[in-house]
Amino acid sequence: MKLFIKNMVSLRCELVVKTVLDNLGLQYTVLEFGEIEVKEHISKRMHETLKVALMHSELELMEDKKAMLIEKIKMVIIEMVHYTDELPLTNFSDYLSQKLNYDYTYLSNLFSEVKGTTIEKFIILHKIERVKELLIYNELSLTEIAIKLRYSSLAHLSNQFKKTTGLTPSFFKKLKHKRLIVLENV
Repeated sequence: MKLFIKNMVSLRCELVVKTVLDNLGLQYTVLEFGEIEVKEHISKRMHETLKVALMHSELELMEDKKAMLIEKIKMVIIEMVHYTDELPLTNFSDYLSQKLNYDYTYLSNLFSEVKGTTIEKFIILHKIERVKELLIYNELSLTEIAIKLRYSSLAHLSNQFKKTTGLTPSFFKKLKHKRLIVLENV
């Protein structure tokens, strides 16, 4: 039986889910993008117990197929932008289609319908959050950040940053008190 867990976007989340499943005595395999394959049938009572245990860790057991696909799209983007060293060489639409085995037009239309924004805008918001993070860490120059996040040029990164935040990257870097947006709120 496959289960899908919302907000399972990091190693910490995966460890929390594994702990919950172990504590409930369930046999499972962790698949990618929040999917868990449970090897036995789960009773309604066990399902409810699992749901409550996950909620205590701000994770959610999902039931709706469209909502699950939206979460998978978000998780692929978050993983791609925040947790990989190099962004894919292919364009994002091909990358998402390949990772999720769906036509990009379908994914794009579904995402826009449910979230009220485009996948492209969602990716841009996450890339800008990643730029902020890298600027705050102060380990890479702006040019290195542009290359790392596969911007076509430093000017493109700067323009997108200013359009999204209202600040230039260099001005943002000077603002030490500026906080990052929590990923789940983007």
